[in-house]
Amino acid sequence: MFFVLAFALACHCCPDKCVCSSQTVKCQNQGLHAVPNSIPAKTKILFLTGNNISDINRASFPTRLELLTDLYLSGNNMEHVYAMGFVNLPNLSRLDLSNNNFQTFNESALPPDNNLEFLNLSRSLNNHSFVDVILDFLRSANLLHLTTLDLSNNDLVILPDGIFSSLPNLTSLSLQNSSLISIQNVTLKLPLLRDLDLRNNSLRTLHSSTLGELSAKPDLRLRLSGNPWRCNCIIDEMLMWLKNTTQVMDKQELTCAEPEPLRREPLLQVELSQLNCSSDMERVLETSYVFLGLVLALIGVIFLLVLYLNRKGIKRWMYNIRDACRDHMEGYHYRYEINSDPRLANLSINSDV
Repeated sequence: MFFVLAFALACHCCPDKCVCSSQTVKCQNQGLHAVPNSIPAKTKILFLTGNNISDINRASFPTRLELLTDLYLSGNNMEHVYAMGFVNLPNLSRLDLSNNNFQTFNESALPPDNNLEFLNLSRSLNNHSFVDVILDFLRSANLLHLTTLDLSNNDLVILPDGIFSSLPNLTSLSLQNSSLISIQNVTLKLPLLRDLDLRNNSLRTLHSSTLGELSAKPDLRLRLSGNPWRCNCIIDEMLMWLKNTTQVMDKQELTCAEPEPLRREPLLQVELSQLNCSSDMERVLETSYVFLGLVLALIGVIFLLVLYLNRKGIKRWMYNIRDACRDHMEGYHYRYEINSDPRLANLSINSDV
C-alpha cells in the first residue's frame, strides 16, 4: 500500500479530465468539484478555470509542487479559501482568482515567504458585505513581492486608509468599475506605483490633496474615463491640473455628466467661466434658507407642543397673575378713595391712632 501511495504521489501521469503538455496542465470546464490529486510534480502552469471548485484548503494541494508558478482558478464560483490552502506552492508567482464569489479568504492561505507577483481578484466580490474579507487579506498576507493587483469589477465603493500599505512593490493597480466614489491621497502612497486604472467608477472630482499626490508621481499613468464628472466650482483645480498634466492617458475621453448645459462636454474644452459658480452659490443659499425655515418651523411646533402639554399649569399661573394684579389694583383704588375724601382720610388717621 505504501508503494502504491508513493507511486501515486510521484506519478507524472496526466490527471483524469485534464490535458497535459510539457509543463502545462489544463483541466478547464470539466465540472470538477476539487483540485485533481495527481498533478504532475513537474507542472509549471495549471489551469483549473470554469469548474465548480467551491473552496481551496490544505488538502487541495496535498503534495509540494516546487515548480508551479502560474495557477488559474477563475470562474469556479469559489466562496472560501482556507488557511494554508496554497502552502504547498512555494514558488507561486501568478494567481488568477477572478470571476468567483468569495465569502472568506484566510490571511494564511499563502506561505509566509510567498513569491506572489500577480494577483487577479476581478469580479470576485459580488456582495459588498464581504469586501473586508479581501481587504484584510491584502493587509496581512505578507505580499511583499506583489507587483500587479487587479480589483476591477468589484463593489468596493470606498477604499479604507492604508489598504495598500503592505504592498511596497506594487506597480500596477486596477480599480476599474469598482463603484468608487472617492480616492483619498493616503490610498495612493505606493512608492513604485506606475499604472492606476480608475475607469468607470463613480468619481465626480479629484480633490486638491489627491491631485498633489498624483503630481508627486510623474511616472504614474492614469486612466480616468467613464466617470460622472461634475463640472461645477469644485472641479476647477482638477480642470487646471488636467490641462497641464501628461499623466492621464485617456484625458481626451473625459466628459461632464452634469450640470445639464455641460453634459457630454469634454473636460479639456470646459472653461472656468462656464462652471457658473454664482448659480451654485445661489443654490447653496436657497438650500440654506429652506433648511433654516424647516428648523424654525420645528422649533415653533415644539413650542406649541410644550404649551399644550402645560396648558393647566399655564392657566393656573395666569389666574394667579390676574388675582395678584386685581389685589394690587384694589389697594391703589382704596388709597385713591381715601385721598380724595377728607372725611375718610380723618377716619383713617383716627383709626391708626
